Amino acid sequence: MTVSGLSAKAKVDRLAKLFRGRRRGLVLTHDNPDPDSMAAAVALAVVLHSRLGIPTDVAYGGIIGRAENSAFVRVLKLPIVPISQVDPSTYDLFALVDTQQSVKNHALPAGVTADIVIDHHPTRDDELNNPFADLASGLYGATSTLLAEYLQAARIEPTPELATALYYGIKADTRDLERQTRDPDVDSYLWLFPRIDRNLLAEIEHPRLPLRYFRLYHAAIEKAQLFTGAVITDLGEVYSPDMVAEVAERLSFLEDAKWSLASGSYRSQLYLSLRCSDRRMNAGRLIREVCEGLGGSAGGHGSMAGARIPLVGKRAARAATKREVVQRFKAAFGVEGERGGSLLSDEA
Repeated sequence: MTVSGLSAKAKVDRLAKLFRGRRRGLVLTHDNPDPDSMAAAVALAVVLHSRLGIPTDVAYGGIIGRAENSAFVRVLKLPIVPISQVDPSTYDLFALVDTQQSVKNHALPAGVTADIVIDHHPTRDDELNNPFADLASGLYGATSTLLAEYLQAARIEPTPELATALYYGIKADTRDLERQTRDPDVDSYLWLFPRIDRNLLAEIEHPRLPLRYFRLYHAAIEKAQLFTGAVITDLGEVYSPDMVAEVAERLSFLEDAKWSLASGSYRSQLYLSLRCSDRRMNAGRLIREVCEGLGGSAGGHGSMAGARIPLVGKRAARAATKREVVQRFKAAFGVEGERGGSLLSDEA
């Protein structure tokens, strides 16, 4: 049942009406979660516990690998654990945050329908079977914004750590309110700002970085190929899937590049991250079209999107899959057949 058209207070009241009396809740982020997903998940757990009296845990699939994301969890002491550390059979309430059931980039047990789904990405289901679905497609730049509204409606004063988490979630997903930002994002940003811990925020934004981080960036720039209006790079095997998105984001600042695409392999999965600066195009729609039929999952919105595709077979078969995916993207960018130039070339 969709609740997207209701006020935040009505949404919180609906949660209480539907789920009061449940014994224990589990909130799941999307796999390899980013700050927006983790902050929103922790905030929902607070709402469920404080308003409905339901003890609620937060878990994630994959890893938290990017330096800022690891610092985010460590510095703010967020109560979030890998899915391997919980027993799903002990819960009678399941929630998905910053993702949707059909996207399949989450650790929801097979055969379980999420009771609650809260997400700001484009709606992926024609028919929603979830009892409570708050899918604010195109209306919010971050899922953290939605949960900040829930806290206000429930009259829950966030701790400095939770306020900082939500603030950074909005900040990161909207690129400091510059990308995909809507009025509610600005309102929540301003409501949270007086409540944050600025010292903790500084620790998150400026973490110490491992040597392998710089080696990966070196390889990414060396391998980057320039095409008309696009830059594409393959990171090879990465130590964290988060790095694929970080490199795509950084390359999106390249002058004259409308598209930036980064790919990298991690545990027999090919991760893709796409950025688009052309407002006439939609990165989420394009990545779903390109990756259709290849398995895995794909999604996003106007300017940013990502995908995960299984790599099967021996090395030659995996390399062929990667080449096919890149060719599909080159065709979509309109540069199929164009010879790419090195980012480091003097002629570039």
